[in-house]
Amino acid sequence: MAAPLICPSILASDFARLGEEVRALDAAGADWIHVDVMDGHFVPNITIGPDVVKALRPHTKLPFDVHLMVAPVDPWLEAYREAGADILTVHPESGPHLHRTLGRIRQLGARAGVVLNPGTSLSVLDDVVELVDLVLLMSVNPGFGGQSFIETTLRKIGKTRALLDAAGSKAHLQVDGGVTAANAGACVAAGADALVAGTAVFRGGPSAYAANIRALKAA
Repeated sequence: MAAPLICPSILASDFARLGEEVRALDAAGADWIHVDVMDGHFVPNITIGPDVVKALRPHTKLPFDVHLMVAPVDPWLEAYREAGADILTVHPESGPHLHRTLGRIRQLGARAGVVLNPGTSLSVLDDVVELVDLVLLMSVNPGFGGQSFIETTLRKIGKTRALLDAAGSKAHLQVDGGVTAANAGACVAAGADALVAGTAVFRGGPSAYAANIRALKAA
């Protein structure tokens, strides 16, 4: 079984040192940089705008995996792509036309992802799976870092993997929320190949990042 991609969420980083944090993650062996964008409307928090993504872009060549928790989402696609996003993931609930939104992301030259909240049905993927490069399963309800992993997500990971395989999709299957070295192995065994982690990566400061990432990959 291949080691999963580790995608540290900078939501858990030191916001006063974001550039240094991104460089440290790169040096520590991260695969993608996960950027949680929250608007205070779609989710109860406000985080990172496109200007911050643009300012961080020169600090690493790693892919920027930008999770857009904003509504309406369509007006922001171009801004985040121009700022340096390589992957743009959107929630089905964040706009009226998911198929159109995913198509637009691809037109912009980015990889397109769909995010499913704990209460969102897998059925939303049925008619858009051919446009999807990434499926992100939330293992917490979005809006805050530091939450506990919802155990029923493991069953949903398995169902999603079966759906993607049946469709012949090469999309990554990513899990986000409460991921630790204690549950990372179960997520991968269920079918995930990319893990978003916040506290589990950033605990202990920059000198611990490499060991924390290795622990997640080896779990």
